[in-house]
Amino acid sequence: MTTSLFDLSVPTYLQTVRSIGACLDNAVVHCSETGIDPDDFVEASLVSDMAPFWFQIECVDNYSVWGLDALRHGAFNPPDLVGAIPFSELRSRLARTEAALLEFKPDEVNAWSGKHLNMQVHTNPQTSAFTSETYLLSFLLPNFYFHAVIAYDILRTRGVPIGKSDFEGQLRVLDTADLAGAHH
Repeated sequence: MTTSLFDLSVPTYLQTVRSIGACLDNAVVHCSETGIDPDDFVEASLVSDMAPFWFQIECVDNYSVWGLDALRHGAFNPPDLVGAIPFSELRSRLARTEAALLEFKPDEVNAWSGKHLNMQVHTNPQTSAFTSETYLLSFLLPNFYFHAVIAYDILRTRGVPIGKSDFEGQLRVLDTADLAGAHH
């Protein structure tokens, strides 16, 4: 069985978007139990020269939904940053990210496979040549995971009781029926 561009992207993004959403849900429970205001997390960062929590959540959206849009259109054009918003709106943003990812269909995404792209990376004015797969694997996913991990780390360092399995989320394992079918 081959792995498609869709398999590499949409389910991968969904797994982590859902797990980070669940971490935010855990943060709300933690805050209600400890008397902390969840909005105190919005501007929190790991170190003074690192972007705050709200930025990390925006980037989880940008490098997933808008990253896939870049594969479609050949340009990475996420919307302007919204900035600091209430914690509940950050959670709503992740729900919208999940809904947007669910709109991508396998045939649509797989049609972009092997596409040649000349993409600008970060603030470098020059473009670099990629295929859809190399752009996804070497730029979009590393950036997506970086920001997801930083969001997780900020919550963790602020006392939210989450661990590695919370970050991993729901693993995409084969069920026994799939395994039985593979041996026949």
